[in-house]
Amino acid sequence: MEHPPCISEELRQFVVRGAPQTVYYIPAFISEEEEAHLLQQVYQSPKPKWTQLSGRRLQNWGGLPHPKGMLEEKMPAWLHSYCQKVSSHGAFSGKTANHVLVNEYKPGEGIMPHEDGPLYHPTVTTLTLGSHTLLDFYTPVGQRAGDDDDAVSLSEDDRHLFSLLLRPRSLLVLQDDAYRNLLHGIGARELDVLTDKVVNLHAAGTQPGETLTRGTRVSLTIRHVPKVLKTKLLLGKK
Repeated sequence: MEHPPCISEELRQFVVRGAPQTVYYIPAFISEEEEAHLLQQVYQSPKPKWTQLSGRRLQNWGGLPHPKGMLEEKMPAWLHSYCQKVSSHGAFSGKTANHVLVNEYKPGEGIMPHEDGPLYHPTVTTLTLGSHTLLDFYTPVGQRAGDDDDAVSLSEDDRHLFSLLLRPRSLLVLQDDAYRNLLHGIGARELDVLTDKVVNLHAAGTQPGETLTRGTRVSLTIRHVPKVLKTKLLLGKK
């Protein structure tokens, strides 16, 4: 498999062979102490940083991505160090991550299949804290090869291609087809039954047939937003 030249040798060792190009899964990217510290920082954040959505709540750090450009905000030190750590592996083609979305999922909560879109460098990295989850991947509606006429009527289950088990303290990196051409989501479940459609079971230290009970999961979605508005450009113009 061809890897971009900027990808570190360490990251290349963790490519998921059974997934479309390109998925990297590092089982123990951070220590238990780091995980505890990050969770402490997340829950010590001011209440106004939380936005409640149906099915989850989130914090937005670094600015609000926008088609016209993100008005950049200073990243707190507790997140900045992980933006640098993830970026040092070449995930963003030599650029440094400048945006973090913190999501909290309680058992039974999830997110509909979606794509991350063009506002970001075409890579998403996700650090999982607190509990596991299953990240499910789908063919977009209308893009099933050789079956275009029937694709619109296909159910979500029919379009499901594979899943990844994301363990606490793991890092996931999605690029190429896995980022650009597939949808990903999290089913609203309290229990996850592992099947052979979970393509990283060995790397995650499990096997088909196991059932895992979800706890409260916090994810740090670390990305690079290329189009940034510098604050000083907006000041002084009346």
